[in-house]
Amino acid sequence: MTYCRFEFEGQALYGVVEERGGEPWIVDLAPGMEEDLAYKLAHLSAAAWSFDFEPMPLSAAKLLPPVTPSKIICVGRNYRDHAKELGNEVPAEPLLFFKPVSSLLAPGGVVRMPALSERVDFEGELALVVGKRIQKLRTGEDWRGFVRGYTIANDVTARDIQKKDGQWTRGKGFDTFCPVGPVVSDGIDPDAGVVVETRVNGELKQHGSTKDFIFSIGDLLRYISAAITLEPGDLVLTGTPAGVGPLKAGDRVDVSIEGLGVLSNPFDAETA
Repeated sequence: MTYCRFEFEGQALYGVVEERGGEPWIVDLAPGMEEDLAYKLAHLSAAAWSFDFEPMPLSAAKLLPPVTPSKIICVGRNYRDHAKELGNEVPAEPLLFFKPVSSLLAPGGVVRMPALSERVDFEGELALVVGKRIQKLRTGEDWRGFVRGYTIANDVTARDIQKKDGQWTRGKGFDTFCPVGPVVSDGIDPDAGVVVETRVNGELKQHGSTKDFIFSIGDLLRYISAAITLEPGDLVLTGTPAGVGPLKAGDRVDVSIEGLGVLSNPFDAETA
């Protein structure tokens, strides 16, 4: 299934997304995801569903982040060329870090470039959404049954702060620094090779395939869940290809993955 989360008549809803005439449409409402407690509370009453919904193009909807995770876990340097371009060694084990849930941003939302930073970079990525609790996933155990689907993310980074701090929480964690969407879908296979592309103002900057992962998704889920229990709805960013670079106010970043669409966000300077 492919689904989105969107605002309709003042409510956050989930919608089933299908292709119609070569364009994605929201064709029906979908049940809320189990981790979305706010959604459940808002829809306890049957009266909450008393409106009529007609199919609409995805492009006409006011999209929200399609996930409401308890945590966002990211993987650094999971492409050799990206590690090399930043002057880093290829890691022997997955390199993990967190982005706070407060960094989530909807498709089309404005990324605010903090006044504290002199260099803000884009990092287009494939992200996965956990569907079932994962705790100490065993070697040989099929990880696919634990994944609900995939989406697109932009791991926005204040590169100068990341380097200055010596750890990545602040440089990766500013509000608006995790655009996600537009949909979640189980219709792609990263092991078979999924192409991730990032464009800045229409110019291609990143082009990489998940075939080039240093650590496969199965490897990542086993490594993460050996220490951290993953809950339904949790988001895992799988790493970015080579080609990252700085942005300026007024830039627009488009991250595209076939089968998942395009995640597009403008960047602007932080306002007082």
